[in-house]
Amino acid sequence: MTMKIHSSGPLWFEDRSAYAALFHALAEPTRLALLEHLATGEHRVRDMVDHMQLAQSTVSKHLACLRDCGLVSVRVEGRSSWFSLVDPGRLEKLVAMADELMTASHAAGSLRDHRERHEKITGQVVPEEG
Repeated sequence: MTMKIHSSGPLWFEDRSAYAALFHALAEPTRLALLEHLATGEHRVRDMVDHMQLAQSTVSKHLACLRDCGLVSVRVEGRSSWFSLVDPGRLEKLVAMADELMTASHAAGSLRDHRERHEKITGQVVPEEG
């Protein structure tokens, strides 16, 4: 996946579908929470179910999405599946760059409004970062 940036022209993506899959994976608050939890180390699905207080099928579905786009890997040990981040350093850099982009575009306020609307509609509380 390579993005070419020309200072005098538009962005050109060599494989739009790969970028779309990555951004789709990062667009869901539950998947972001799973990534945040995995940043603390390798975890079994059962541990993440308990931590997230979600159904095992829901956690597994989100982990499959994160695995399919290359953000997490799975290691099977007996009857347990252990998940971990593929590249924690690069993911941390990506999140830092997203934060810089939101700050530069003054998006933080609009994202706060979006989070509040999401909570009213779904009843799901999205934790604030900070």
